[in-house]
Amino acid sequence: MANCIYAAFKEGLGNGAFALGSDTLKCALLTGSHTPNAAHAVFADVAGHEASGTGYVSGGATLAGVSWGVSGASAALDAADPSWPMATVTARYAVVYAAKTIGGRVNPLICLLDFSADKGVSGGTFSVVFDAAGILVLE
Repeated sequence: MANCIYAAFKEGLGNGAFALGSDTLKCALLTGSHTPNAAHAVFADVAGHEASGTGYVSGGATLAGVSWGVSGASAALDAADPSWPMATVTARYAVVYAAKTIGGRVNPLICLLDFSADKGVSGGTFSVVFDAAGILVLE
């Protein structure tokens, strides 16, 4: 699950600016040089720390199978785990953002996942494995 939910996302969610089940969501990888900060609002705030390498495309991957739903007392955002095949890349974090503009905010950030240490692959598949409960769970 998300280690950081961005404050601007919370505000946008409360204002009805997101349609999480139908918005185009992306997942990008960030290096260990990034310092997570809940005050970041848009992808440009973190893009200077984006990972790079063979097989990884700047801006990250578009998430497939995105769902937003309620189960019991919780609401969860989920998607298929993104991966980059035949990659040579190292990352410490993954950020999820919406590929849209909301009130002047281009590509607003949703949440950050911390791998707890650098994770890398050389000539293999780099995968971000989302928690079984979802990318983001509101309880």
